[in-house]
Amino acid sequence: MATAAPLTPERILEATEEVLRRHGAAKATVVDVARALGVSHGTVYRHFRTKTELRGAVTRRWLDRTSQTLSAVVTGAEPPEEKLRHWLVGLFEAKQHKAGDDPELFATYSVLVDENSDVVDDHIADLTGQLTAIVQQGVDSGDFTSEAPAVTARAVFDATSRFHDPAYAAHWSRPGIEDAFAAVLDLTLRGLRP
Repeated sequence: MATAAPLTPERILEATEEVLRRHGAAKATVVDVARALGVSHGTVYRHFRTKTELRGAVTRRWLDRTSQTLSAVVTGAEPPEEKLRHWLVGLFEAKQHKAGDDPELFATYSVLVDENSDVVDDHIADLTGQLTAIVQQGVDSGDFTSEAPAVTARAVFDATSRFHDPAYAAHWSRPGIEDAFAAVLDLTLRGLRP
């Protein structure tokens, strides 16, 4: 059953995500993706040479959604302290939604993330780069103090990891998590002020 729309990498990634949602990372195959698209698995392999490459691309796509949303905060017009607060809240909320709104897919992506450490490293580098830009803006405006904005940004990222690292996902729906996050966020912001 061939489809009328042209087969693009984006269509393949969308179908792969749906197959992963239905079957999970352990059982999903390229044949399943091809079947969902109405094409042969060889056709899928023309766009993604291996199953590993396909799984890496779908993982990157999933992680990039968060990065793209947060990049708008970095380029926004808010003062640096508000920007940093908004960015950290945005990261926490994005991760909470991914874990809570679609737990099956989140569990699947947790497996894929473990398989694709380069993709995860790139994602973390992007996020800490965004944080570095915000910290640098705060230093430039006199709102923050830091001799090494990149080091400070990584420290902020690490200090808030309980609220965005998937290893802590089980904690994100517990009572009191919002208060705990607010306390860490306030402490972090106080520590950056001159």
